[in-house]
Amino acid sequence: MKLTYSVLARIGPALIIALFARPTFPAERADLVLYNAKVITVDKRFAVQSAVAIKGGKILAVGGPTLVKNYQSARTIDLHGQTLMPGFIDAHVHLFGLSDRQIEPEKAASIADLQAMLASKAKKLGPGEWITGYGWDEAHFAEKRVPSRADLDRAAPLNPVVLTRAGSHSVVGNSAAFKLAGINAATGEPTGGVIERAAGGEPSGIIRERNDLLTSLVPRAPFDEMKRSYLKSLRALLALGITSYMEARTNIDDEPVGKGGLAPGAAAAPSLVPPHSWKEMRSLYSTDGDRLPRATLYIDYPGAERLKAFPYHTGYGNDRVKLGPIGESPYDGGFTGPTALTKEDYKGQPGFRGRAFMTPDAASEMVATSASLGWQLGIHAIGDAAIETMSGIYHNVLISHPRKDHRWFLAHFTMLPSEATMDMLAHDGVWATAQPNFLYNLEGRYEALLDGKRLEHINPVATPLKHGIKLAFSSDNLPIGPMVGLYVAISRSGSDGRIFGLEEAVGREEAIRLYTIEAAKLAWDETKKGSIEPGKFADLIVLDHDLLTVPVRDILNTKIVLTMVGGKIVYEQQPSTD
Repeated sequence: MKLTYSVLARIGPALIIALFARPTFPAERADLVLYNAKVITVDKRFAVQSAVAIKGGKILAVGGPTLVKNYQSARTIDLHGQTLMPGFIDAHVHLFGLSDRQIEPEKAASIADLQAMLASKAKKLGPGEWITGYGWDEAHFAEKRVPSRADLDRAAPLNPVVLTRAGSHSVVGNSAAFKLAGINAATGEPTGGVIERAAGGEPSGIIRERNDLLTSLVPRAPFDEMKRSYLKSLRALLALGITSYMEARTNIDDEPVGKGGLAPGAAAAPSLVPPHSWKEMRSLYSTDGDRLPRATLYIDYPGAERLKAFPYHTGYGNDRVKLGPIGESPYDGGFTGPTALTKEDYKGQPGFRGRAFMTPDAASEMVATSASLGWQLGIHAIGDAAIETMSGIYHNVLISHPRKDHRWFLAHFTMLPSEATMDMLAHDGVWATAQPNFLYNLEGRYEALLDGKRLEHINPVATPLKHGIKLAFSSDNLPIGPMVGLYVAISRSGSDGRIFGLEEAVGREEAIRLYTIEAAKLAWDETKKGSIEPGKFADLIVLDHDLLTVPVRDILNTKIVLTMVGGKIVYEQQPSTD
């Protein structure tokens, strides 16, 4: 029937409305809608939206102001223009727990403060008990020097003491600790490390890269004693906006013998960082795991036979905690030692080019065995010589064990290798986990040890990207907060304001990608997290500054207002009392 004016007049207004009105449907239900925000999606277009709907712990929809009308929700949150973005993913971090014998050197503003901490702990523990701790940094001490054996002796003469520097590449011990270790003026240099000497050849207190010479003597605290502090460390990541992380030091020593575990009486491998186990880490997530950041675990190489006996490999686990690569298993040292393996002499140290922790043959065996068993690789290489050696080993093993999507990476990549090495890495599809934040905290070390191009291009980002090397950002605890890494990647500024090699800087969008979606790819999780897109986990953070527009220096002062994991609010900033 042709709807002429006369026909419409006869059928009446009510029927006209019924004929032409669109059918109405109830709005779709959501668990939570966040709106009136600046939503940095980090999708392929880096689109900016204003609202997000969440259901079942995942992102249901992303859009503009009309999204709020399209979804019924029991709860809505007006973000009042604040920035909403995917949570950060730290691709290389170390989780620490505190035992009863530990102090917290990172909180000391001076060596005098450190001595006061030691004296208090010695009084509490009594004579003869070991005192340990992690995180001292001479740059943060009023005295601007490393602590010595004599400093520790004055504070705790009757207790063996060993304190690990931030970065874990050196320790300082007192006389009681050195006596128990049997280290004195007659002791030779340890393989892969350096014992620093005072007048007459006596140890000064500092040991580089062979922390185990002292730390292996410390009785290991029961995991239950440290569990509460481990959980506290995990929750601290949430306050920094980190919703996923890759723990860089885990072992399988406590697995059953015959299934990868360490045989009774067998010695564990030396470790710069006291590792926790795959079993212990899973126990942290056995209760309330949905309120913790998601974990992917590097596994220390246990040797060929034990790794062959272990029934799992990369990817085993779940979306809360799973196995990642064989790593960090250092090939060389670091600049906090300093023992990073370099192609040229250290500045002012003729003949010294750092230390390798293993031979190229041993490294090749480790990589080949791991590859044959289906493991991803993520081996520590900081100095340019170490990077070039490990890159060549990766290349040769990938020829004999070709894998289409291996996502192997070099942990750190602190110095620029040769152009040929970078081209080879890009061709082989080898990634790097970079720590731009190192430049902010190790600025003084770099200036003292390096010069010329290798100083200006320290902690490179732009150059490897231009060569086609894929990168993911991480912190390695120096410090953990992503704002320092973002600030340095964008500004190339050290803590004193000096600009290093500005050609290594990247833009804000690129820096954010490297700390979110690109880091997700290292664990094959790019379809699950790293950007705000429908179907992905609602692992989100709210910030008090807009990272795309705030003055660059103010990135350092940006705070996390709220953190969500799987749609649950797991951290909220406390109101200021000012």
